[in-house]
Amino acid sequence: MSKLRPLVHSALLVLVPALVICPACTQTPGVEAPAASSASTSSADADFTKLVDELLEDTFQRNPTQATYLGIHKYDDKLEDLSRTAIEAQTAALRSFRDKVAVFQPSSLSPANQLDREQLITALDSQLLTNEIIRPWAVNPDTYSSGITATAFIMVKRSFAPPESRLKSLIAREKLMVKNLDEARKNLDNPPEIYTKIAIEQLDGNRDFFATAVPEGFKSVTDKALLAQFVESNKAVIDALNAYKTFLTKDLLPRSKGHFALGPTILAKKFASDEMVNLPLDKLLAIARADLARNQDALKDVAAKIAPGKPVTTVLASLTSDHPPASKLLDTTQQTLDSIRQFIESKHLLTVPKAAPAQVEETPPFMRAMTSASMDTPGPFETVATEAFYNMTLPDPSWPKPKVEEFMRQWYYAMISNVSVHEVYPGHYVQFLYAPQFPTKVRKVYSATTNVEGWAHYCEQMMLDEGFHADDPRYRLAQLQDALLRDVRFIVGIRMHAEGMTMADAQKMFETEAYQPAPVALSETKRGTSDPTYGYYTLGKLMIMKMRDDLRAKRGAAFSLQEFHDAFLKLGPLPIPLMRRAILGDTGDPFPVIPGPTS
Repeated sequence: MSKLRPLVHSALLVLVPALVICPACTQTPGVEAPAASSASTSSADADFTKLVDELLEDTFQRNPTQATYLGIHKYDDKLEDLSRTAIEAQTAALRSFRDKVAVFQPSSLSPANQLDREQLITALDSQLLTNEIIRPWAVNPDTYSSGITATAFIMVKRSFAPPESRLKSLIAREKLMVKNLDEARKNLDNPPEIYTKIAIEQLDGNRDFFATAVPEGFKSVTDKALLAQFVESNKAVIDALNAYKTFLTKDLLPRSKGHFALGPTILAKKFASDEMVNLPLDKLLAIARADLARNQDALKDVAAKIAPGKPVTTVLASLTSDHPPASKLLDTTQQTLDSIRQFIESKHLLTVPKAAPAQVEETPPFMRAMTSASMDTPGPFETVATEAFYNMTLPDPSWPKPKVEEFMRQWYYAMISNVSVHEVYPGHYVQFLYAPQFPTKVRKVYSATTNVEGWAHYCEQMMLDEGFHADDPRYRLAQLQDALLRDVRFIVGIRMHAEGMTMADAQKMFETEAYQPAPVALSETKRGTSDPTYGYYTLGKLMIMKMRDDLRAKRGAAFSLQEFHDAFLKLGPLPIPLMRRAILGDTGDPFPVIPGPTS
């Protein structure tokens, strides 16, 4: 299954931002400025563009759910084939496209295509590593059950066509969903116990989504014949999910003896292929631990300003008890967005494109176990359903009051602001708003998470550094608590997958080193078992800060923070080493300096 990561998107060619030094700034390291004639370069660019189109069309055909999300609606009545034969065929196609992309000499391409060539090679390597080595299709049962739920969610949530048209497509897809759940039984082979348990934990939410939310989404349809077909196909999916849960519980769980840890060799390859990060794991751990120590020291200093002489845990307990009731969380969050945007514009931190505000909504049930907040934006090719949703996770209404209170402590008022900065302004929602200015098709579809999540995490600190909330220590405390959460993700992701760290020890580290409530610590630990590089938040943030500071040193008085931010956003979600080449005009060391021992 290919790994498209369309969290932010792009569009057609635009003028190069003011800070981008062109063309030498976009060359591959060690390659001189192109000596080929403009005619030959143009010819190579045309051939490269043709190959990109072929690759994307093949990708959309094999991944109809992703195509629908991206705004490509040719395949709305199709579903990805998850049989082993189809997965093997896709893997062969990926390898063939990878070879064809690598044939192009960087010096024969335009600067923008030089960057896209490297991004494509990295993305294809990442997909091949996923399909052939990590093999989620063989070890992660949630891939199948939550996968079909995500497909239905797009068809319900996004009004890209009239309800009758979308329902017809969904019926066609539902008939294929049952087949994919059957393929899961054939493909799954000794998964880790935690993966099977997570799938079981989420299955009731998946089933209930089909039983309640999907019919609700098409309540305006009046065609009785069509509705009869839907009742039949939807019931078949619900029955198949119930049977799948029985299979997982009684058959697969007892024989789920596999290990989730990738091991150091595969983990290092994943960092390299996902993000162009080639540092040894011990160096990455050193970066993470140094940032953890810095943020812990800063947290203690800020806590002392709020309540001198009180332990950090006492100060946090006081702040986290000050939260809205669960019933008011969404309204409270919506009200914070205007003030955040006004500050950005008044301080000229970056240019926010004109658009309607994001709509704050509750996280869909099938996503609850793995996320606290997320930004759901339309795909880059979508022209009709262009609304964006800011999802926030509420406590389960069936929980007792003490458990609800414990859960809501993560949503104290200062934290709501910090998360909104990350998800909306100037984080992920602004990245989405910049999509029309991304330079190429490649950057509409593929993205580096160090760029996407690194930017949003960078914004949390940048906003306060620039004076947001007027140095109110409560907001700095929230920002630092989130930074510590990301630091611990960075550490436990590596240690669980490369050093044998147990889940119990990882959960304890989230609680003691990042001051996270037990439910959040458990959820974060679960995520790390299947998302070992989720330290990309911290790593991306630190790489962006280093690039910014290096550019400031290079440009001196001519440096503009707004120009840097606008240029970064306009370039699209390239891996940070490629962003550095485009913005700074050199390749330099993109990684933060690891502090040496103190004397």
